[in-house]
Amino acid sequence: MVDTRDHLHELIDLLPPSQLPTVTGLLEAMLDEPVTEADRQRFVDAQAYFAAGGKGTPMEEVLAEFGLKLSDFPP
Repeated sequence: MVDTRDHLHELIDLLPPSQLPTVTGLLEAMLDEPVTEADRQRFVDAQAYFAAGGKGTPMEEVLAEFGLKLSDFPP
């Protein structure tokens, strides 16, 4: 099995240059913000909410708040 770090490097190498800033931002955010116990509890609470039939916000609504549409993101 390929080492996780090596696999990550392979995936990054496959990305088009236009997507690298997004991935960089995501990785930086993950390093800058440690996961707290409160974060873990919110995750557990959210899992329970959805398991009990709770509904989320459709992606179209979330994107619309930023003036975006699904078609703005190529498949």
